Amino acid sequence: MTSRLTELAVDCHDPQRLAAFWCEVLDFKVIDRNEGKVEIGSWEPTVEQVLTRQMPPTLLFIQVPEGKTVKNRLHLDVSPIDGSTDDEVTRLLGLGATKADVGQGPDRSWVVMADPEGNEFCVLRTLAVTRSVAVSATPSSCPDARVS
Repeated sequence: MTSRLTELAVDCHDPQRLAAFWCEVLDFKVIDRNEGKVEIGSWEPTVEQVLTRQMPPTLLFIQVPEGKTVKNRLHLDVSPIDGSTDDEVTRLLGLGATKADVGQGPDRSWVVMADPEGNEFCVLRTLAVTRSVAVSATPSSCPDARVS
């Protein structure tokens, strides 16, 4: 007997607003919308695909009456793919995120932020390939490379 991780649910006051924020952050799209719920994802799940293999989970924003009171025990981590970590933090601040202090200290390589409803998430190192990284990875610049 096996289960699949199919969605990650986020309690919130305004599912529309939070879904719109995360769609911008992750380049996701709305895949389902009902009263008090909005589901977003990078793909539209089908039962057949989920039964066949583990697929990326969707995010499901569910309206609840209570507010957030403590630090989340589960949070999302994001990694920029086409710019620096600093550039991504600036972009996310422009979308409505804020920087958050959860006791991480100043010497961390990641940035802790909060979405518009205060849910913490981390911006990790960039995954963007830079020209200097690409050049240094070529065989002619590697000290152990041998020319035939």
